[in-house]
Amino acid sequence: MKKIKHTVYFLCLFSFLFSLTNCKGDGKSEKTKENVTTRESEIDFLTKEDYGTTPEGEKVEQYTLTNKAGMEVKIITYGGRITSLKVPDKNGEFEDVILGFDSISQYTSDNPYFGALIGRYGNRIAGGKFSLDGEEYQLPQNDGQNSLHGGDKGFDKVVWTAEVPADSTSLVLTYKSKDGEMGYPGNLDVQVTYTLNEDNSLDVDYEAETDKKTVVNLTQHSYFNLTGDFDNTILDHEVVINADRFLPVDETLIPTGEIRDVEGTPFDFTEAKIVGKEIEAENEQLKLGLGYDHCWVLDDQSEDMHFAASAYDPESGRFMEVSTTEPGIQFYTGNFLDGTLPQQGGDGTYAKRSGFCLETQHYPDSPNQEKFPAVVLNPGEQYSSKTTFKFSVK
Repeated sequence: MKKIKHTVYFLCLFSFLFSLTNCKGDGKSEKTKENVTTRESEIDFLTKEDYGTTPEGEKVEQYTLTNKAGMEVKIITYGGRITSLKVPDKNGEFEDVILGFDSISQYTSDNPYFGALIGRYGNRIAGGKFSLDGEEYQLPQNDGQNSLHGGDKGFDKVVWTAEVPADSTSLVLTYKSKDGEMGYPGNLDVQVTYTLNEDNSLDVDYEAETDKKTVVNLTQHSYFNLTGDFDNTILDHEVVINADRFLPVDETLIPTGEIRDVEGTPFDFTEAKIVGKEIEAENEQLKLGLGYDHCWVLDDQSEDMHFAASAYDPESGRFMEVSTTEPGIQFYTGNFLDGTLPQQGGDGTYAKRSGFCLETQHYPDSPNQEKFPAVVLNPGEQYSSKTTFKFSVK
């Protein structure tokens, strides 16, 4: 018995010294990983790794959440961006279904908001200006004459503070947007919580408070391709949007104020329809958006969670359902992707319509359109919104 104890002791000591030697050798790696927590009952593991620094020298981290089923989501603190989301196909094969990049330098370079949190105001504001209580606020005009997705440096281009709550399956990101940032009034404290659940759903919870009257419209701008192969377009995906109406736009993609029925138009996705079926149809609105780039008015206008849209890839069997508390959803079919941006983990590029977005939100240009649902947040009030992306196969 003593011999066995001594043998075990020396084996453990040798293993410990060997591990120390290996750790020293890992110093050459660009990214260092840290096991943040392990919870067998809730989530298999959550890891954190260094992801590089911004041009301004700010440190960026990447967090990986994985559930028992093997679904995996990676999120970086720069822009709160989802860089990877791996879900199974009908054969149980896990593949990434999110368009993204390999490095922080690519995310900090010009790109179409891949995987990003959007704020203070998702979508467009006409002329880059709005008024509150008679005072006009001028925003950056970063989309022609309009302001898009919060301006030149919206929430997609800032480094968020990350926290992993105890006994939680969530990643909490916080950011303080100062009064006057990008022209918006009020100090805005924002919190976004990503939660990966065991049913292969990803919750995105948004909260915000202000000390001065302001406008807020937050969303998530991931590009999806359920085939798992980014050389494919998304034109064969079958999409459903739970909306009988949509918002027509002018030549600058600002809503005209009209709320139009989808019936009898290419914008009718009330029943499952292949994206490519009518995307090239002779239609003024499709020409203005170079495809679908419009906001649909969801049938359920309550603040309770409700079904908004779904997407299905028949080849892989992957099925995604989107539920939200928001009144609208922007369906964008990657019309401005042009083959110049490199694919993640491969030699290819992201071609036109190689990804689509389903951005839950209030309507574009609401601060300037009284008939649209209000987006004003007052001191003492709390902005609260939730969207869930649920993945399965069929």
